[in-house]
Amino acid sequence: MTVKKTANMEIKKKNHSDIFQLLRKSDGLTKQEIVNTLQLCLPTVTQNINDLSGQGLVTEYGTKGNTGGRRAKLYGIVKDAHVAVGIDITRNHVAIVAVDLTGSICYKKRVRRKFEETDDYYRYLGELVDDCIRSVNITPERVLGVGIGVPGLVTADNQTVFYGEILHFTGATCSQFSRYISYPTVMLNDAKAAGFAETWIKPDIKTAFYLMLSNNIGGAVIMNGSPYMGSHFRSGEVGHICIERNGRKCYCGQRGCVDCYLAATELSDLTDGKIAGFFSLLAEGDPEAKARWDSYLDHLAFTVNNVYMLFDCPIILGGYVGEYLPAYMGEIKERARKYNSFETNADYLLPCMYRTEAIAAGSALHFITQFLESI
Repeated sequence: MTVKKTANMEIKKKNHSDIFQLLRKSDGLTKQEIVNTLQLCLPTVTQNINDLSGQGLVTEYGTKGNTGGRRAKLYGIVKDAHVAVGIDITRNHVAIVAVDLTGSICYKKRVRRKFEETDDYYRYLGELVDDCIRSVNITPERVLGVGIGVPGLVTADNQTVFYGEILHFTGATCSQFSRYISYPTVMLNDAKAAGFAETWIKPDIKTAFYLMLSNNIGGAVIMNGSPYMGSHFRSGEVGHICIERNGRKCYCGQRGCVDCYLAATELSDLTDGKIAGFFSLLAEGDPEAKARWDSYLDHLAFTVNNVYMLFDCPIILGGYVGEYLPAYMGEIKERARKYNSFETNADYLLPCMYRTEAIAAGSALHFITQFLESI
């Protein structure tokens, strides 16, 4: 009897979740459309719609049908029934976003603020979060949590930075960063957060490698929709693969690392640190910009081919440089193709979907995903 009762409860929970997830991915459905899609009976769909409506997660979206007859009601989710906040910490900036239950960014802000391990800095993060919540006009109980993306490697419990040479903050804890944040908070590696965001919004891609081309190079292995962390939580650190023996000195202490050749600063140093300025010069045909770009593309093609040989999966190009790459994907693929030992194309290379704030969005999606899995 207990086994049967447990099985019935599991079926009810699955129906509840399936109906919500179907509505989340649609622009509005009638009860009959839900019945037809999920092969459920109408009373089951009606009961679950009522339950989800009572929880504030589903609402009527209007009606549908031919004129002259009774029009069927359309139902959809309340996108902002809950939101999560994501923060991206860099050396000189802080970005913050709010993300709704569909993964859409409903608020974003980027401010120049130099990183420092001080009480004033942590208080500022708290103020940014409070301003964000006020701006999206929701009550605190509807905030699922705050994810903080950092340029460092983070422990399994998302609470401590165990390698943070970029900002020199090894040993920093989530409790420090969240000192003035009144919501559940976790820390995540920046590249893994961004890679998770990119595959989250591409339902047809569950496994991919995300290459973050920012002021430092990061990477993330996404397998079956989740970041693969590795035995020591160091997976995907493509920035520290050696591509030039005895090459340039890297901040990690080694020489010839990818980071030394593909960092966005390799380009933006020509335009006072402004990456947009570099691509403007490049578009104008500036000789020095063209020379730097040529060298950059060679190192990029060599790097992505090495990654592809290892993982044999789509590679998503993101980060500061990734924002500008769609116009150059043909040239990038052509260069990468020449290194490929098995194929005559490089169609595995994809531009990023989040042109900006992928790290902050992915950090917020940590909490969105947890909530969706709980329904």
